[in-house]
Amino acid sequence: MGGVSTADRAERVPKQDRSRATRQRLLEAAVACLAEHGWAGSTVSVVAERAGVSRGAAQHHFPTREDLFTAAVEYVAEERSTALRALFPEGAAAGDRRAVIAALVDLYTGPVFRAALHLWVAASNEEQLRPRVTELELRVGRESHRAAVELLGADESRPGVRETVQGLLDMARGLGLATLLTDDRARRDRVVSQWATLLDEALG
Repeated sequence: MGGVSTADRAERVPKQDRSRATRQRLLEAAVACLAEHGWAGSTVSVVAERAGVSRGAAQHHFPTREDLFTAAVEYVAEERSTALRALFPEGAAAGDRRAVIAALVDLYTGPVFRAALHLWVAASNEEQLRPRVTELELRVGRESHRAAVELLGADESRPGVRETVQGLLDMARGLGLATLLTDDRARRDRVVSQWATLLDEALG
C-alpha cells in the first residue's frame, strides 16, 4: 500500500504553517483596517495589501468580504478573552475585583471594539451582513458574560446577580463608546472604582 512519504509530510507541514500565518495576518489586518477606515473604506483588496498577500490568496481563505470581517472580529475577540483569563488564571479574590472590572472595561476601549462597532453599523444597513454579525455578537456576548462571572466569583443562583454582571458589561460598552470621541480615562477610572464598590456589596 502506498503511503505519504517523509518528504511529502515535511513539505506539507510548512505549507500548513504558512497558510495559518497568512490567515492570521489577514484577520489582524482586517481588524486594523475596519478600526481605522470603517466598513466603506475596508475592502478585501485593502486588507490583502496591508497583510502583504494577494487578493487571490485572501479570497482563498475568505471567499467574501463578510466572511473576512466577521471572522476577523471574532478571532481577535477570542484572543482578547483568552488574554483576559490569563491575567487571572485562578479567578480573582474579592480584593482583586477592581482589577477584573478594569480589565473587562479595557475590552471595550481598544481597536477591536472600534472595529466591532463599525461592523455593527454596517450590519444595520446591510441585510446580508446583519444575521452574521448578530450571531457573532451573541457568541461574543455570552463568552464575555461567562468570563466575567468566573473572574468575579459571582454566584448567579442568587437573585439579581446575573443582572448585576450584565449591567457591568453594558456599562463597559457604554464607556467604550464614550472613549471613541474623547479621552475619557479619568472619568472611566472613577466609574470603575464605583462599580467595584457596588459589586463587592452585591456579590458579597
